[in-house]
Amino acid sequence: MPRNQVVNFSEIPTKQSDQLSWTQPRPDTSLTLIDALQLDKNEPIIDVGGGESRLVDYLLQEGFTDITVLDISQTAIDRAKARLGSLSDRVTWIANNVLDFIPSRAYRVWHDRATFHFLTGKHEIEKYVGIVEKSVIKGDVILGTFSMDGPAKCSGLPVKQYDRSSIQQVFGQSFRLTTSAHVDHITPFGTSQSFIFSNLKKKP
Repeated sequence: MPRNQVVNFSEIPTKQSDQLSWTQPRPDTSLTLIDALQLDKNEPIIDVGGGESRLVDYLLQEGFTDITVLDISQTAIDRAKARLGSLSDRVTWIANNVLDFIPSRAYRVWHDRATFHFLTGKHEIEKYVGIVEKSVIKGDVILGTFSMDGPAKCSGLPVKQYDRSSIQQVFGQSFRLTTSAHVDHITPFGTSQSFIFSNLKKKP
């Protein structure tokens, strides 16, 4: 993906959350997939591209104590902190492009809803997968991307669409696809976007 597209993507969160197509009042699918893992509440979770997502709100409500949110936009992170108030002190916040992220620790769960599909070039996809492999030594990746019948663009940027086979092909060297499900996301504008959510488990 050309660098100028990354820069444009970083500027998207300057819009209000109700102007962003991927906004969800409650991230039900993500929460269901995380709950299915039956995690210890102290196990580390990272939410990639989760700046203004409310996943962190619900994870805190469920008692998770080791949550990291990574987002390219400091503005989005600042808004999330303001929304959470004093609860934001319980979260590790990282303002960085995921492709520049150097993990300093391992995570039990890597969660990414609607970031990975913005990477359309082979080099960027391979770099992302490499970062995930270093970040998840033993654990799971929960990935939400546009499905094959989902949008070809989002916020004016091209995206890459996936199905079960292509997800497995991209991550299959180090991860085993255990679950996938198609979900229709209704945007704040009343339109529908077709997603595929996947759970990938790190191979021994």
